[in-house]
Amino acid sequence: MSMAMVDNIVGLLLLLMLILILILVFLITCKPWRFFFSPSRTIKVGDLERPLVSDVADQTPNPSNELPRDYDLEGACYQNEGHFRSPRTYGLVHKSRVTTTAPNLVQGDSLVLDVISDHSEDVSIGQTLKRPILKHQLLAEKSPVKESLEHEIFPEHVSKDVTDQISCLILEVISGPSRGLRHSVLSTNSKRLPLTLGRISPSDILIRDSEVSGKHAMINWNLNDSRWELRDMGSLNGTLLNSEPINHPDIGSRHWGEPVVVVSGDVITLGTASRIYVHIKSQKECEIPFGVGVAADPMALRRGGRKFPMEDVCFYHWPLPGINQFGLFGICDGHGGADAAKFASKVLPETIATILSDSQKREKVLSLCDASEVLRDAFFQTESSMDYHYEGCTATVLLVWADGAENFFAQCANVGDSACVINDADGKQIKMTEDHRVVSPTERLRMEQRGEPLRDGETRLCGLNLARMLGDKFLKEQDARFSSDPFISRAVRIDRANGAFALLASDGLWDVITTKKAFQLVLQFRERCCSVMESSAEKIANFLLNEARTMRTKDNTSVLFLDFENWSRTSCKDEP
Repeated sequence: MSMAMVDNIVGLLLLLMLILILILVFLITCKPWRFFFSPSRTIKVGDLERPLVSDVADQTPNPSNELPRDYDLEGACYQNEGHFRSPRTYGLVHKSRVTTTAPNLVQGDSLVLDVISDHSEDVSIGQTLKRPILKHQLLAEKSPVKESLEHEIFPEHVSKDVTDQISCLILEVISGPSRGLRHSVLSTNSKRLPLTLGRISPSDILIRDSEVSGKHAMINWNLNDSRWELRDMGSLNGTLLNSEPINHPDIGSRHWGEPVVVVSGDVITLGTASRIYVHIKSQKECEIPFGVGVAADPMALRRGGRKFPMEDVCFYHWPLPGINQFGLFGICDGHGGADAAKFASKVLPETIATILSDSQKREKVLSLCDASEVLRDAFFQTESSMDYHYEGCTATVLLVWADGAENFFAQCANVGDSACVINDADGKQIKMTEDHRVVSPTERLRMEQRGEPLRDGETRLCGLNLARMLGDKFLKEQDARFSSDPFISRAVRIDRANGAFALLASDGLWDVITTKKAFQLVLQFRERCCSVMESSAEKIANFLLNEARTMRTKDNTSVLFLDFENWSRTSCKDEP
């Protein structure tokens, strides 16, 4: 056999082997027989519902051992981030969402704030979500996205019955020929609703302005959605809400515009000169004889977007249940979780109300102008009833009462580092609380007097930089230097005609703003907003919160502002 023939045979064999390999590869990868033999496969319902991507990844804990705060006044240990779902608010964190600055949620006779806030938006007392009014923004049916947003703003632990509260609409003309005109109506007064605005009778609010139509606009209460709505009635010169037109695009056609939501703080403009300020309050809030503003933010953004739970709880009760002359305002700042703060914010008012239900104790407070015994006893009972071994909280409460001569008095008690300051009847700036950080001079002195002074370089006890708090039973068993005894201030008389106010805030504010600076900010805001309605307590609270945000505080921040001066202009009675 010649060499040429051998070469041909070898080449042929190699070619056949290559073809076989290609056929095998094709059979393995394409599986052509599946088109001829297609066995049936039953798909279970569970297979359809099972997500393509596991949710477990989103639940993976942060492996970082970084403390939740840079200066961590309370949160050195036992951190729990599970209680706060949203961005408040209560930020609450991070998904695209709307957050709040002053989420005031009324529960019965009290307000309890536990939500994330952002300076861009807030929840009004009228139970309406406040947001910038976009051009031609109209009311729409609730969508799943909107319902999800409302779930973020009103967490499960906040009673949903806030939307059933009676709401009061207060309108004040702040510019134009009818400046100073004021009108208010309750949402339950169907005989006086809808409320019409125009130049001639029978409009409910007569605006003596030649640019205003005879029947220019109307405001009505939407019972289904529990909110106030403004509608242009085919005016000749148009209607603006926060500088955005809400009238029919064809001005002068006499076609009515679509209804738009109005919330507290909005400004309605009729024509070009007449501007009307809107203030919305719940009926319970209107029973308070002075202005109250609340704002809060977990400041999650200050941590670069890392999940940061809200452990502050603001609350106020006026009047205390069954005690018409007394009210309580407070902030509890939790560490290791928010449960202890929520518990204390509920039990402290109940305990004080129970103590003051004794007529002899109540009369003693009124006659002596001193509630020290009441406050001390309330803190003792609250601490005794708390069963939190690995959670605790600060507590700062301001007890306010009125005597028979329409004078107001205020007295404060606190444990921890949330502070309260008051501008009293004589214009003096009074700090009503004491700082209970381990390194503060008062705490060092207290420990020395106990015979257990701090060692050189010791700045924390069991990892915590607070020496006084409620709860934390385990830590108190380990170190006897911890205490729950409150500091109690002297009682201060309030002169409402002299610009008196009280400011309570958690350490997130005081970490970046001094007491003196806080007073200056309040006074500057009042000077800049000369209108009584514009300088409302809630606006001042949000202003202070925004200042703390600007100063880049990194801790949960809550502000509770009491304006004793601007109290008479917010009555919720039906007024002509």
